[in-house]
Order: sequence, then structure tokens, then C-alpha cells
Amino acid sequence: MSDHENVPTSTNRRQMIIGAAAAFGGMALFSTDGLAAEEGAVRAAASIHQEPVFKASRKRVYDALTEAGQFQKIIDISGVLKSMKIGTKPAEISREVGGTFTIFGGYIVGRHIELVPEVRIVQAWRVGNWDPGVYSLARFELKEHDGGTRIVFDHTGFPSAEAQHLADGWTEHYWEPMTKYLA
Repeated sequence: MSDHENVPTSTNRRQMIIGAAAAFGGMALFSTDGLAAEEGAVRAAASIHQEPVFKASRKRVYDALTEAGQFQKIIDISGVLKSMKIGTKPAEISREVGGTFTIFGGYIVGRHIELVPEVRIVQAWRVGNWDPGVYSLARFELKEHDGGTRIVFDHTGFPSAEAQHLADGWTEHYWEPMTKYLA
């Protein structure tokens, strides 16, 4: 069974959205300066905020992120599958709330928590080498910007030691190849 199949399926849409909102809101309570410890509990406190701009409509950007064939072209442009040798499995992306996605040769997996066409994508998102059951929250808010689209992107809830690697990865493997793909 692959990691993305381990995501609970019995949770209804409302419970998933409420749970994600609570997790997202809870992360905002902690500093991004490292780890916050309280009563023996240690919480990851890192977050990523990026705002890439694309010369494409919100529809084109949304479709590029949610249609498997288009996203596979972005992966191919990034060259990450060749450089990291992380697998050759093609992108699989459900277009339904609660549906799963498997991208980057199966190295990244997750589930869609919220999909609002041309407006917002919220995902429970994980890297294959993270501890079992560890998911982060990736939120893509699509805004019109000078005839194109600005993504207000926030990634929270990931292991804090991964912050720089993930921030670089979003730029190198998402935003830069998307810019080329959408040109």
C-alpha cells in the first residue's frame, strides 16, 4: 500500500476542512524561529510563504496544478526526476475534494482538502521519506495580478528541519518550470 492510500477516507469533506483549518490556524500561533516547546510537547514551527507570479490566467494556473498531464509536463521541465532518480511513476492527480495525488515519481503524495476552481487549492501534502502519518498543509490562493496570476502560497506543518529544502524545492520544481510551461 502506498503512502497516499494511508490517508483516512472515512472523514467527510466538512470534517476534513474543519480539521485542516484548525491545524492551519494552530500553526499560526507559533513562531517561525525554530521549535516551540510547551509542557513537554515539541511542535514544528517553520512555515513557507511565497508569492510567485505567472503570465497566465487563473484558470490556466489552476489547471496546471490540478490536471495530471499538465503537471507531468511541469515535472519534466524541472528535470527533477532525472537529477534525483526518485522514480518514474507519472503524475496522478484527482480533481475531487478528498481525492489523492501522487507526483514527482511518487516522492510527493497527499490528498485534496479543498478545491475551488480558479481560486484555491488546499492539500494535505507529504514527502515520501517523512515519518509515517506526517502530513503538512499546502495552500495555493490564486489572485489576479496585472493580467496574470499571483499565487499566495503557504506551506505549514512540515518537519522544521525541512524548511530550506522545501522552500528551495517549491521555487525550483514548481514555480520556475511552471513559468516556462505557462509562457
